[in-house]
Amino acid sequence: MDAQRAKSKTADDATAEIDFVTLGMFIIDDIDYMPPKPPVRDILGGAGAYSALGARLFSPPPLSTTVGWIVDKGSDFPPAIEELVSTWETSVLLRLTPERLTTRGWNGYDEHQNRAFRYTTPKKRLTAEDLSPTLLTSRSFHLICSPTRCRELVTEIKARRSGLLNPDGTHLPRPIFIWEPVPDLCTPDELLNCTNVLPIIDVISPNHSELAGFMGDSGLDPDTGEISTKAIERACEQLLGSMPLQSFSIVVRAGEKGCYLARNGGRKRKVHPSARRKKPSAFLHGGLQPDTDMEALFAGLLQDPEGMVAREEIEVDPGVERWVPAYHTDAAKVVDPTGGGNTFLGGLGVALARGKGLEEAAAWGTIAASFAIEQVGTPTLARDEKGREMWNGVSVDERFEEFKTRLAFN
Repeated sequence: MDAQRAKSKTADDATAEIDFVTLGMFIIDDIDYMPPKPPVRDILGGAGAYSALGARLFSPPPLSTTVGWIVDKGSDFPPAIEELVSTWETSVLLRLTPERLTTRGWNGYDEHQNRAFRYTTPKKRLTAEDLSPTLLTSRSFHLICSPTRCRELVTEIKARRSGLLNPDGTHLPRPIFIWEPVPDLCTPDELLNCTNVLPIIDVISPNHSELAGFMGDSGLDPDTGEISTKAIERACEQLLGSMPLQSFSIVVRAGEKGCYLARNGGRKRKVHPSARRKKPSAFLHGGLQPDTDMEALFAGLLQDPEGMVAREEIEVDPGVERWVPAYHTDAAKVVDPTGGGNTFLGGLGVALARGKGLEEAAAWGTIAASFAIEQVGTPTLARDEKGREMWNGVSVDERFEEFKTRLAFN
């Protein structure tokens, strides 16, 4: 990545080049833990802040300005948080909204590190209309929303980009869309909406419980109560199989198990002169019910619009199927998991925007997440005696090289 790529420190400067933009919200967090661990207040948080952090970790200045995000400052916005945001030197769009309070959230953890969350002030959701002309030119977009809202955002972003050109007068290339489903709508009733979104995005990234929610499952091993890797692999196989002629990737974030990558490697339709046509399945329309026959559902989704039975007519290229382990193997290193998944997606997204393959991009995301979970709040940024950026006293590049060796990457 050439240093000339980064030219600006503001999100409304038309000369800036942007690799990654998140439409995740900015939230100021209060966190309550189980006693005797004390609570913390006024912590930089939200999917927007943490995904921007993930991209920023791999973007030392001047590349820091290729990271775009939006912060709406309410009347109660803490000066210390604004100062922290400024030290990242990103293309952040800071907007003063004195007529409202800053979006705030409460986080609570039980003895099993299960997280509860609620908003304590009205939230301000971001839309495509909030993106400045510069942010609209981004090479990748991180969306965290429902399936229906994801489709709307992708359509709106594409429409608003259609009239924009590169500095040389050429049209903007198609951006990379990374979709993080919201937990509340990861249910069997939303599975059909989910599959309808897959053809228009590049990566869907639920965590293990969200993926299981779409399938009407817990995602846990019934014998051990731990995250079930087999359940994750099975669900990914079903989702990929439901869209055999589309190319997209599934990246499942699975906590201490790491992440599972499944990419549709491309499908070739076989020619069967004797193939019969039949009416499209009734499962192609309407919502799902709790007692839906999942196998029958996916059989229906495997038909093309004309009703051709596709299960026997598709030659499957498995693409990528790989587990990438978590960086931290010692649970004591994980101080607070808040924001780890969002940070992962920021690292993943900026890597894809810079031309990295899915497996290396997942390694970027894994390293980004490792810094986010080592403390309460965001990691500390400083410089060593040589002027190199250090996060929590560690070089991102050195940690990444160590991890690459562990994974046997080239």
